[in-house]
Amino acid sequence: MLNVQQLTGGYSGEKVVNDISFSVNKGELFGILGPNGSGKTTLLKMLTGILPFAGGKAYIKGKPIEEYKLKELAKVAAILPQHSSQTFSFTVKETVSLGRYAHQKGLFQTWTEEDESVVMEVMKQTEVDPFAHHDLNELSGGERQRVYLAQALAQKPEILFLDEPTNHLDLSFQKSLLDTLKRWTKEQGLTVVSIFHDLNLAGLYCDRLLLLENGKIQKEGLPDEVLEEDRIRSVYRTKIMKQPHPSVPAPQLVLLPEGETEGDLSINESMLSFSLEHIVLKAPFPLKTMSSGVVGSGTGWHKNFVNRHVDRRYDCSDHRNEMREYLRSYNFEPVETVGMMTAVILEDVCHHFYEGSNFSVLVVVTAGVGNSVDASKSDAHSSGMKPGTINTWVFVNGVLTEEAYIQAIVTASEAKAKAMSDMEVKDLITGTIATGTSTDSILIAATQRGSGLDYAGTITSLGKIIGKGVHECTCRAIQKSRERAGS
Repeated sequence: MLNVQQLTGGYSGEKVVNDISFSVNKGELFGILGPNGSGKTTLLKMLTGILPFAGGKAYIKGKPIEEYKLKELAKVAAILPQHSSQTFSFTVKETVSLGRYAHQKGLFQTWTEEDESVVMEVMKQTEVDPFAHHDLNELSGGERQRVYLAQALAQKPEILFLDEPTNHLDLSFQKSLLDTLKRWTKEQGLTVVSIFHDLNLAGLYCDRLLLLENGKIQKEGLPDEVLEEDRIRSVYRTKIMKQPHPSVPAPQLVLLPEGETEGDLSINESMLSFSLEHIVLKAPFPLKTMSSGVVGSGTGWHKNFVNRHVDRRYDCSDHRNEMREYLRSYNFEPVETVGMMTAVILEDVCHHFYEGSNFSVLVVVTAGVGNSVDASKSDAHSSGMKPGTINTWVFVNGVLTEEAYIQAIVTASEAKAKAMSDMEVKDLITGTIATGTSTDSILIAATQRGSGLDYAGTITSLGKIIGKGVHECTCRAIQKSRERAGS
């Protein structure tokens, strides 16, 4: 659909873009990225015939852009600029109707039933039909932006050029617009070439991306290739972190602000408090967490950590909501809290602080073995929910990678299973050595300050301490629980 070969140009003889080559296929949503001054808008103006070329060629449907007559080009391509202005006071419908100019014939430009149908269709698609007869100047910036998009769509173009189309739009209309454009590329074969200021929207919706830097191509390819962490940091000169979208296979980038580092950065035993109802650790700042807690599960940032005692007959049917209400009753905000439950008497907790070479670890374990299970033979058990008995907390004073978080869970789980074996805890149904209990929970929390810790496997410096700490604390907690039971 679009083929660009060694395109060069700019303003008043000054080259803003230089030696740009790429192609866009029919039905693609193609994004153009780059920091301010990188040449994005200049390139778009050249591709739509607004600016002349100083060198190179650009083809639409195999025909050089400069060979198109203005009205002929308007039937094939439409453009929505970044900032649109309206000199005269038109209604919304009148403004959208201007997009049909290229399709009208004859000296008097007769308005046809097809023109009327197209205008009504695109106003509905862009959700501006409710104020079709309102004066354009009465609308908000976001509403006007949608009107100008409707005007561009009224041309019924085969290729649509957009300059930051979500500019002035609120969140819901950004999504609605891009969902619609993406659907049209798939269902109608519309080709979309758009400048994006928001890298996350580009990564979420575009089939391919072109990244410009100082008027030249820095990278062109799939979103995951272009939005590479080090590349974006270099081009945009800012700290970012790349992570996958939680629901779809698309890259997303988050800014990393300069955080405060004052105060005590070490999570230690002095922050623990104990009662018959719960064990609590209140951190002086949010910690990055990965957990299987009743509340605060998955990954997140939390500053309160609660291990709550419940009776063995506790009703688990609505345990998440009940746990949230419990936390609120003790002035813990659920969104800031990782909350767990255990049927273990909390006096039998075991905790210890371990020092590494350039980091430290606090391990806290409550462990009972009343509903122990051999994971390899768990199909012999019923699937009914029971209150958990082994809850493991691992707090790391250091900076963990995503890989280290997962490895820490694996290492801690292996150490717990070894503790069960050493303590000869058996699955009461199968009679074999148990690996845990039916609803164990685990937490890995890190300050994300201090030394970097890339790995937490069993033979790494961090993994050795986690393995030792979880094994020791689990064995001791099981022993204390047995002593209480008199076994």
